Amino acid sequence: MKGLRCAIAALALAGSAIALGAGAARAADNDYPNHPVRWLVGYPPGGSTDICARLIGQYLSEHLHQQFAVENKPGAGNNLATEIAAHAPPDGYTVFLVNPANAIKCQPL
Repeated sequence: MKGLRCAIAALALAGSAIALGAGAARAADNDYPNHPVRWLVGYPPGGSTDICARLIGQYLSEHLHQQFAVENKPGAGNNLATEIAAHAPPDGYTVFLVNPANAIKCQPL
């Protein structure tokens, strides 16, 4: 049950990130996206996070008529992909699938 909640939270956060990135890009450019979008995933291919990104990316590609290219950047506890996303230009063409590992604050014991 906890895994399902985490998956739902990850999808909600990913949707929020896409909406925010797309909104910022649309404000500057009405035909967003006009070139492929880079979709960063901090986990190796084949896992549940990667599958979620590919399913969402396929849906967005079909509905926005532009490619959403999934790039897996595993390592350092998601920090490699997080670093790339944090330093990407804020134009809406680099999105990052936030996993609960990046979004949940650990509570002290």
